[in-house]
Amino acid sequence: MPREARWVKPRIGAVYSPRMSPSTALSGLLAASLLCGCSSPDSSAREPRPTRHQDLVSFFTDWRVFQRPKLVDGVPDYSAAAMAAQQQELAGWQRRLAAFDTIGWSIPQQVDYHLVRAELNGLDFDHRVLQPWARNPAFYVTVFWDQSDQPAREGPFAYGAVELWKYPFPLQAADLARIEPGIRAIPGLLAQARQNLTGNAADLWTYGTLAIRQQSVDLAQLASRLTDSAAGLKLAVEQAKAATDSLSVWLDAQAASKSEPSGIGIANYDWYLQHVQLSPYTWQEEVALMERELARAHSFLALEEHANARLPQQQPIASAAEHTRRFQAAVTEYLRFLRQHDLLTIRDDMDPALRARLGTFAPGPREFFGEIDYRDPVVMRTHGYHWFDLARLEHDPPANPMRRVPLLYNIFNTRTEGNATGWEELMLQAGMFNARPRSRELIYVLLAERAARALGDLRMQANQYTLEQAAEFTAANTPRGWLSLKGNLVRAEQHLYLQQPAYGTSYLIGKFQIEMAIAARKQQEGDGFSFKRFMDDFNAAGLIPASLLRWELTGRLPEDVRRMLAADAPPR
Repeated sequence: MPREARWVKPRIGAVYSPRMSPSTALSGLLAASLLCGCSSPDSSAREPRPTRHQDLVSFFTDWRVFQRPKLVDGVPDYSAAAMAAQQQELAGWQRRLAAFDTIGWSIPQQVDYHLVRAELNGLDFDHRVLQPWARNPAFYVTVFWDQSDQPAREGPFAYGAVELWKYPFPLQAADLARIEPGIRAIPGLLAQARQNLTGNAADLWTYGTLAIRQQSVDLAQLASRLTDSAAGLKLAVEQAKAATDSLSVWLDAQAASKSEPSGIGIANYDWYLQHVQLSPYTWQEEVALMERELARAHSFLALEEHANARLPQQQPIASAAEHTRRFQAAVTEYLRFLRQHDLLTIRDDMDPALRARLGTFAPGPREFFGEIDYRDPVVMRTHGYHWFDLARLEHDPPANPMRRVPLLYNIFNTRTEGNATGWEELMLQAGMFNARPRSRELIYVLLAERAARALGDLRMQANQYTLEQAAEFTAANTPRGWLSLKGNLVRAEQHLYLQQPAYGTSYLIGKFQIEMAIAARKQQEGDGFSFKRFMDDFNAAGLIPASLLRWELTGRLPEDVRRMLAADAPPR
């Protein structure tokens, strides 16, 4: 790791002038950005300005309590009055954060400041633009059987999720006690949803209704797995399912009146990228990057197919016995490769983290990732870096309390999704698939799908595509017809990206940022560069946006990241 550089925060209150030099103007904009679009700094100057990182940690702890909705009889309150009150109070939190003096702070400490600022901006954006409690019926889904591979579940959801995958069945008394409050809150939350859901976004309404229906199926599954000893929870589940079914009927009745597009528009998308997701690009720049990556994926795939033309095609796994054998062997081969090539420190929790998620054989039809997985199980184990991340977060979390918990608003996704996606191609370049040339093709099939669906994200949010048009585009531009419109995946992914702007682009935007960090460290260290040392530093930094990782891992503030942090206040 290079010697840690220091970055001195410019004077608060500097004003931009067209006559200023670019460097002076940039410093002024960076200082202005720290005001978060709030009141004059004079309002916070009357009190002593916090100067310690520990003050920021305390602020962060209090902020996380404020960010959660208030509970009324155990039900989170997303009513119009409650949200208006929260939005009004948020301005005070923004002023308090803007008052911090970070002069002399280390780079990781300054990064922490920007992480907190991004979270406050995320809540600000929720109130000004997204308003998921008013526009998105899927926001009110709170029951989940599947474990996310992310540090926090993807997309916006109401507070109080019941993560059923955490509990072994039959449920023990302690687990019943943990689950029951969340189930009991569902009827009240869904009754509130009828009052709160006033939006007119057609796609969000239609596909959100499908998500509510899925919750009914999930509750029915829960009821079927409860024993007679869980009579109280059984009754609560029945009531929750009845409330879910009733809301579905109401949503269906309202659907015909929903006629507006669901995207947030390009200007809002630009603001969200820079102020919340901390991506140093605009919507237009991301379109260009995704189009370039889509073309690269297809052209490299064509070259791989040409080189492999005389080789037999890969045949998908065809039996449960073959599935067990090949998936178990894939973990062994993958970790052996990492160890032999000294690519990163191998921890004891990595092998079990991968083996716990191998799944079982399914004869088909297969969704897109199944088509990849059943041809070479090693390929998707590389994307399984997610499980390394989660194992580390559980067994060896960062000492920094602000990095020990997942960032709100999926702000972690350029690191988590970007690294997992980038790792696929990095392992190809490291030689993992040299003995199986047809598997090299699969990496570019994956890359094309990620680029195509990212363009779907961008164009939906710009209101150039409906969700169905985004799905059709993504399917048409994914090689080999493996992302079929007959399946569920293509629309489910686009529905997530419509709810959570910039998630669809995070896989490749994060990949690009991480590649730039590798390149910068290699340039700094020359022949002394160690990929293993880089990855160990990378993992130790925690699950923070890839753009800020570049800053930490190189000790230098990249120009595009500097411009991002100097972005103007929110549009009003």
